[in-house]
Order: sequence, then C-alpha cells, then structure tokens
Amino acid sequence: MVKLLKVHGSQNHFFILDQTELDKPLTDEELRDFTKKITNAQTGILNGADGVLAINKPVRKGALAQMRVINEDGSEASMCGNGLRTVARYLSEKYQQDHFLVDTMNASLRVHKENDFAKDVPAYSVEISPVRFNKEALPFTNLGHDRIIDNFVPELYPGLRFTSIAVPNPHLISFVNQEQISGPILGIVGKRLNSENPYFTDGVNVNFAQILDKNKLFVRTYERGVGFTNACGTGMSATSLALWLTHPEMVDTDSQIDVFNPGGVVKTKVHYDNNEYWIELTGNATFTHQITISENDLHCNNLENVQISETNEQQAYEHFVDSLPKYNDITTLA
Repeated sequence: MVKLLKVHGSQNHFFILDQTELDKPLTDEELRDFTKKITNAQTGILNGADGVLAINKPVRKGALAQMRVINEDGSEASMCGNGLRTVARYLSEKYQQDHFLVDTMNASLRVHKENDFAKDVPAYSVEISPVRFNKEALPFTNLGHDRIIDNFVPELYPGLRFTSIAVPNPHLISFVNQEQISGPILGIVGKRLNSENPYFTDGVNVNFAQILDKNKLFVRTYERGVGFTNACGTGMSATSLALWLTHPEMVDTDSQIDVFNPGGVVKTKVHYDNNEYWIELTGNATFTHQITISENDLHCNNLENVQISETNEQQAYEHFVDSLPKYNDITTLA
C-alpha cells in the first residue's frame, strides 16, 4: 500500500507522493494523468488541490531528495515555495534532519525547520532562487523592454506599473490599491496572459500587491496552470524582492517582511550575496489528511478504493488564521 499526504502552505493545497517508496515509480504520463484526476474537485478526492508534489531520489550531489511540481492541468512548474515547505517537513520527519538540500528543476535549494508559527502549526523556511530579470528568463517579448522593473506597460493594462522577475518561476508584479486588488483586473490580466498571447508565450504568474505598511504586504496571485490561488510562495517571494527594488523606503532590509495572502501569512527576507539575489520564505507546512492507496490502483489512476484519515492539523491552522488581522474582503480561507 502507498501513503499519500494532503498538505498545504498558506492554503495552497497539494498531494505529496513519495515515489521512492514505490516498487515502480509512475511514468511522466502516469504522473500527469494522476495529477489531473486527483486534483480535480469533481474527479478527485478531498475537493481536489493545486497540484501534486512528487518526491524522487536526488539528482544533484549533496541533496536529500528531488521535488517535482505537477500543476492541476498536468504542466510542470520549475518550483513551488509553498509546496517546498511541506516537502521539507515530510523529508525532515522521514530522515530526522532539520537542515538539508532539496533538488528542484533548476537548483538544489536550502531548507530548514523553524519554530512553529503557532500552537500545532509547524513552520519551515526554504530558499527561493535563482533570480533573473532578463526577458529570456521569463520569457516575454513584444513589450519594448529587455527587462521590466516598475514600468508602465500599456500592452498589458493601462495605468499600472509592472515588474517581471523569474525566481525561477516567471512572475509579473504590480503594486495596486485596495480597490484594484479586490476587483476584476487581476483576473482579466491573468487569464489573458495565460491564454494564447503575443507577450508571455509560455504564460506567467500574475501578482497584485497592496503595500500595507513598512515590511508589510498583501499579495493576491493568478497562478499559471492553476488560476486564482490562496497563495503562491514564489509569487510572494518575487513580490518581496520587487518591493525592495521599487519601493526601498518601505523595506527594512534587516527585518522580515510579513506577506499576507487569502490563505494566511508568510514571512520573507530578501538577500543579496555575491552579486546574486535570493529570498528566504518562511511559513506553515500543514498536513491535513493521510491517504492510502494500492500501488496498482495508483498506476491505473483508480481512486475508488482509497482510504482517508484526517490529522486535525487544519483546525489549528484555521485558529491561527482567525487571529490574523483582516485587510480586505478576500482574506478568507477557501
């Protein structure tokens, strides 16, 4: 029998599949098909999810394991900050290590255990890198810029300034007011740039951010391959870097940035070491359910015989979120 986990970081939900425990790992086609089925609210279980986090043997020297991120539409993301925190917790508990490296598509990233965010709300920190600004890293074209840093881009939307950063997931960021972050603009821009378009030909994650105070943000994300999501770890990290670059008066670089989102809150810290940027992302790593399935059913993509048990960690997380300040009408669990 195979054990899966239903997990979340800031209500960014995933299923963890440890392929190192299988007699025969899923093929890429099987993994895509399984992800599209289990994450769909109609065909899957537990109201679906934003993706599947597949754990494999490491591919680089010194790493403990590899994490692959399969979105609900079957596409593969290069990284996922919220997901990496949950994988870090899983690996930490499995191997009894608190500091280690996890392979992602583009890099081996540092992760470590943190003090709990609140009672029964485990927290982990993960490295978000590498960071790139050039248009080829996103990629984008036909916008009249080699890079976009706090620029008006009328082709995308009138009157808004944008910043584009790859971390390495591609992100487009705009600092907006409360009315704009709660309104329809993000959905319009996000849907357009993740459909066939002449600008971001591979799609892009779109983040709207409201500056609440010094070192305090609210971020809402339209995620490539997913749509609106409760939180996007790489998006909140990229937005924190964008804040530092474009609104330096609103950042104390010696302190963490509190980044609120529709699913809760994370903390970020921007680093500039050896001429390179990287971001430290700290937040919850919550396990909500354990799922048992036979390996044969897993390969056959059959979810009819799964057994599910609840962990009760969600109750503690919701109690934590209830204690947070509310900044707009989208700061609710979904």
